[in-house]
Amino acid sequence: MSSPAERYARFRADSPQVRSFRQLYTFTFDPFQVTACQALEAGKGVLVAAPTGSGKTVVGEFAIHLALESGRKCFYTTPIKALSNQKYTELVNRYGPERVGLLTGDNTINGEAPVVVMTTEVLRNMLYAGSSTLAGLSYVVMDEVHYLADPFRGATWEEVIIHLPESVQVVSLSATVSNAEEFGEWLATVRGDTEIVVEERRPVPLFQHVMVGRRMYDLFADTGKPDARPQVNPQLARVIRDHWRFSRRDDRGPRGRGGGRGTRGGSRIAFTPTRHQVAENLEAEGLLPAIMFIFSRQGCDAAVLQCLYAGIRLTTPDEADEIRSYVEARCADLPQEDLAVLGYAEWLDGLARGLAAHHAGMLPTFKECVEVLFARGLVKLVFATETLALGINMPARSVVLERLVKWNGQGHADITPGEYTQLTGRAGRRGIDVEGHAVVLWQPDLEPANVAGLASTRTYPLRSSFRPSYNMAVNLVRQVGRERARELLESSFAQFQADRAVVGLARQVRRNEEALDGYREAMQCDQGDFMEYAAIRRAIKDRENSLARRRKADQRAEVVDSLGRLRPGDIISVPAGRRAGVAVVLDPGHAAGGDGPRPTVLTADRRVRRLSLVDFPLPVESLTRMRVPRSFNPRNAQHRRDLASTLRQKAPDEVGVARRTGSPADDDSTLHQLRRSMRAHPCHGCADREDHARWAERFIRLERETESLKRRVEQRSNTIARQFDRVCEVLDELSYLEDDRTTPAGDRLARIYSELDLVAAECLRLGTWDDLNPAELAACLSALVYESRSPDDVGPPKLPGGTAREALGTLVRIWGDLDALESDFRLDFLREPDLGFAWAAYRWASGASLTDVLDESGLAAGDFVRWVKQILDLADQIADAAGEGPLRQTARASVGALRRGVVAYASVGSDSP
Repeated sequence: MSSPAERYARFRADSPQVRSFRQLYTFTFDPFQVTACQALEAGKGVLVAAPTGSGKTVVGEFAIHLALESGRKCFYTTPIKALSNQKYTELVNRYGPERVGLLTGDNTINGEAPVVVMTTEVLRNMLYAGSSTLAGLSYVVMDEVHYLADPFRGATWEEVIIHLPESVQVVSLSATVSNAEEFGEWLATVRGDTEIVVEERRPVPLFQHVMVGRRMYDLFADTGKPDARPQVNPQLARVIRDHWRFSRRDDRGPRGRGGGRGTRGGSRIAFTPTRHQVAENLEAEGLLPAIMFIFSRQGCDAAVLQCLYAGIRLTTPDEADEIRSYVEARCADLPQEDLAVLGYAEWLDGLARGLAAHHAGMLPTFKECVEVLFARGLVKLVFATETLALGINMPARSVVLERLVKWNGQGHADITPGEYTQLTGRAGRRGIDVEGHAVVLWQPDLEPANVAGLASTRTYPLRSSFRPSYNMAVNLVRQVGRERARELLESSFAQFQADRAVVGLARQVRRNEEALDGYREAMQCDQGDFMEYAAIRRAIKDRENSLARRRKADQRAEVVDSLGRLRPGDIISVPAGRRAGVAVVLDPGHAAGGDGPRPTVLTADRRVRRLSLVDFPLPVESLTRMRVPRSFNPRNAQHRRDLASTLRQKAPDEVGVARRTGSPADDDSTLHQLRRSMRAHPCHGCADREDHARWAERFIRLERETESLKRRVEQRSNTIARQFDRVCEVLDELSYLEDDRTTPAGDRLARIYSELDLVAAECLRLGTWDDLNPAELAACLSALVYESRSPDDVGPPKLPGGTAREALGTLVRIWGDLDALESDFRLDFLREPDLGFAWAAYRWASGASLTDVLDESGLAAGDFVRWVKQILDLADQIADAAGEGPLRQTARASVGALRRGVVAYASVGSDSP
């Protein structure tokens, strides 16, 4: 990385190309932008790591400028389709539609243009297919390259970086990461000379606040010393302390312990701002436009309604008219009969008042309207989930965080410093605002010191998530053979980081071995060999633990066996967890897979729940039985009420609880023998026995840790290559690979880029889908792309009947066979297919209305459109992979049946109505 002096010298010495490029912009370039552009013009690759809103995309746009000036091509890749659409619009406005193209899967516009914007997956697929569009390519911009840490899609970025031709210069644009030098060093090893440009300064200063009631306090105290360590504002800390003192006093009010009005948070209500109060405060403080992050889709929608009911209006009459005019023109092609179910009228009313939600459950067109109107300054306040932080360009004057806790898919967790910086980084618009503002709302559990820690931490390392997939393996073997493919994968960033980690692990092993020598000396005993005595004591402890685990395993088997005997209509007692109580079995869930049966039940409080072994520490028995009507629909509230009422009448008044049996350690001969040996050992009578034993225990723990470190050192060498070998062994077993080439089945797999690529390829190979009609095929393909947001809180999915149901059953069995095969080869790539969208896909492809499909599925419109588009992507791949024949025609017909109505209306963001 260049020194500050070198960067300044280069900043002063503009090249002609950089000078002509700078004239296209109205603002003055920062030194880091000039440094990166000059390196790019010198023929180097570039990594730019800089904060959100700092203008790093200027460097990517310079690559476009160089390509157009020299008559060559530039690809601009982004992680998400919405960002591709937005960038395409910007570039069309600058260079004209004839020079810019777009390839996202949803849209194909002018794909042979000299500048093409695309998602990273599209470029990866082009590289594997050897597309002719790659001819003349000289520059690739990888926007938001830190996405390579994404556990689900990150491998795509590394695949592209590794496989691009050597002649292509790569411009990598990343958020600020603490290991940019390490990432840049890897880029240099695989791409050649790469300039690393790190900019940590925000172009617009960011001020941190906490809003308590209707008042906003600075988070940090002004020490008057620029380099001083940030200190929490003492006034804010005092206000928080006062609140706790008053709230505790209120809770001990005159009505006795916990009886005062403060029990329901009388003082807390005054301290926690409501959403409409936030809107009023931001407007009064001159902090609009703003984004308020609420980590809940329903919360975002509710926030808009709460502001509307409170009479909030943030726009002038002229602005409201302009908003209505734009939206009506933009949505004119949406089917009129669908507008009501989409909530169009309420959404437009909110927009006209300057208020909007933004989340993944919204129709893509609605989200694009919000983005455009916000960028124009017409929408003043957006309530958004964190998906808005994923690269879409919507800068604001201020950003508000309602809470510092979010749902991560498994539970509620505190947001990380990296997430905090990503979210608040949108505050402060370059060239418009002189400062940005990040505001955290006070909540009863908020600690100013914790907020200060989030706001001041600057350590966000970039970690590779790369691993070879089945599709990747067959594509690489097709192109370069197995040995060369192995070498290519060893050049991944994942392996680069693993090899670096080995150095640190080996150093730790040496330190541990020195400590072991000291421990060995400290436990010397004049009565005998204390190491031998300690080994007996450890063997006793291990044996006791082993017997306890065996008992637990036996008990688990008993639970699985008892669950396997359940039938629909059985009334059971759920003994543990938040779902404890009586319930009636709706579906015993015997086919749930390796985790044992997962019965779906209706509880006495009318909730449908999917249970697991965690809910049954002891075996379960049917207390009695009741009839579950065939017409029972778990989504129907009245059906649930009626059945729960019957359950409460039928359930026994007293519920017995199974009891645990004695410990297996009571009659274990091995354990008895070990205890006798311990008592007979000479060290057992040593006066310093327990002191020696403590050192021995430390020795044993450290020795085991050291052996584990040694195994990790061994395992991390050639990790990716060994995993690739196991993937190839699975493909060999299934005849997708043969020696150093792919079979016809392997060639089909090479065209399928789904997460469940091998399941889809097996369905093709075995003819699972050959006899399906278009709607039935759509239902089956949905199982390979769809993932339920909360699979444990719904009943069994509704499925189409006949041939489609049989094909879905076969698909799940194929997955089960592959899952078992993966276990044999120590792999775990293929998640279980999810049938939760099959009925919706079938109905939509059969011609049902949007209103009916959304009512039956309970899905949000945006989710529905997104999943259908993913089915469309996979259906196109299946048509391509199937070859000439009936299945190809069925797949194309399925695409035609799905691409209609709101799904067919694939818009590209535009700044004009």
